[in-house]
Amino acid sequence: MTVQRTLLLSLRPRFADAILNGTKTIEIRRRPVNTASGTPIILYASSPMMAVVGTAQLAGVDVYTPETAWRKYRRTFGLTRAEYDAYLDGSDVAYLLGLHRVNSLNEPLPLRHLREEGPFRPPQSFRYIAASDPSRLKNLVPA
Repeated sequence: MTVQRTLLLSLRPRFADAILNGTKTIEIRRRPVNTASGTPIILYASSPMMAVVGTAQLAGVDVYTPETAWRKYRRTFGLTRAEYDAYLDGSDVAYLLGLHRVNSLNEPLPLRHLREEGPFRPPQSFRYIAASDPSRLKNLVPA
């Protein structure tokens, strides 16, 4: 039996909102994300919101040079060219996470509630859900 990992993705609140409202369909990362299409994703909005706000599914990961990525997908990034260049400064490649099947939670799940079960640290960029993570988090996606 194959166990599917769940990706916990940290986002600035404005990008989380753009994903949830459908105007941002690709998330950019500087580090490789080695996971398969169909991987469940939990969307965590960082400070000042500090809450899980939704879920999505990974449509796929593409890797391009920053210039090629910008030329092909700039309308789906939800950021300006200056923000894009600053984020990828010094990177030879951009990892593009295609997101689909996006769902907003009816109520955001605040960080303080996640910590009621014990220590919980949201990632700076992304990580996979661990067995030690709160059950409220793990229950957001089907097993």
